[in-house]
Amino acid sequence: MTENTIWHPAAAGLQLGSNEVHVWRSTLDVDAAVQERLSELLSSAERERAARFIFERDRSRFTVARGILRHLLGRYLGEPPQDVVLATLAHGKPILAATSKIPGLHFNFSHSHQFALFAFCLEHEVGIDIEKIRPEVAFERIETRYFSATERAELESLPSDLRPEGFFLCWTRKEAYVKARGDGLNIPLESFSVSLTPGKPAALKSSDEERWSLYSVTPGAGFVAALVVEGRGHQLPQWDWNETSR
Repeated sequence: MTENTIWHPAAAGLQLGSNEVHVWRSTLDVDAAVQERLSELLSSAERERAARFIFERDRSRFTVARGILRHLLGRYLGEPPQDVVLATLAHGKPILAATSKIPGLHFNFSHSHQFALFAFCLEHEVGIDIEKIRPEVAFERIETRYFSATERAELESLPSDLRPEGFFLCWTRKEAYVKARGDGLNIPLESFSVSLTPGKPAALKSSDEERWSLYSVTPGAGFVAALVVEGRGHQLPQWDWNETSR
């Protein structure tokens, strides 16, 4: 299928189809009134975690991201966002508690600087990751520790002006895969490979590659993102979140 790169205003009465993955995009830099309303949706544990951030900007963006996640989960579940009960798997992946009204609802989210992405689907594991393209990071030779030999060779084959984007395409695709599987760093990052050449299709090479689909997501200028979902042939509607999304 052709990957959807168009972000639509949120529609009313959204429902997840059996082979749909809903992807939401949002800015995390909102005005104080919106931040306060989103903060009210957080659990006490989330507020305590937010309070541990040293810098106000980081604390604000964490609060907004968690508030938007709860707002969207509440919408899909048909219950007040502050009543949504979340749990965490052993390696840190957030999930709905077993008492959820829709136990088959899976989700994942990621944020980088001022942008966040959220993904929701039914009965399929999902992982999403977003990163800002930072050239100074791409040339720090981080790939020598975390990329496979195939990935390192592909990255080195790129002209220097494409290497930053290629580096972060690789990074987000690997992160999305690890997050979808939910095993954290128990998965050696060099044990699987993803494609990373800008403009070419996203591809995954792993021992379980038949289980997963890997998609590129275009969040905005200067950012790259990736989505990994169980199964094949997904529809990927994409929406922009705002506080009036219903």
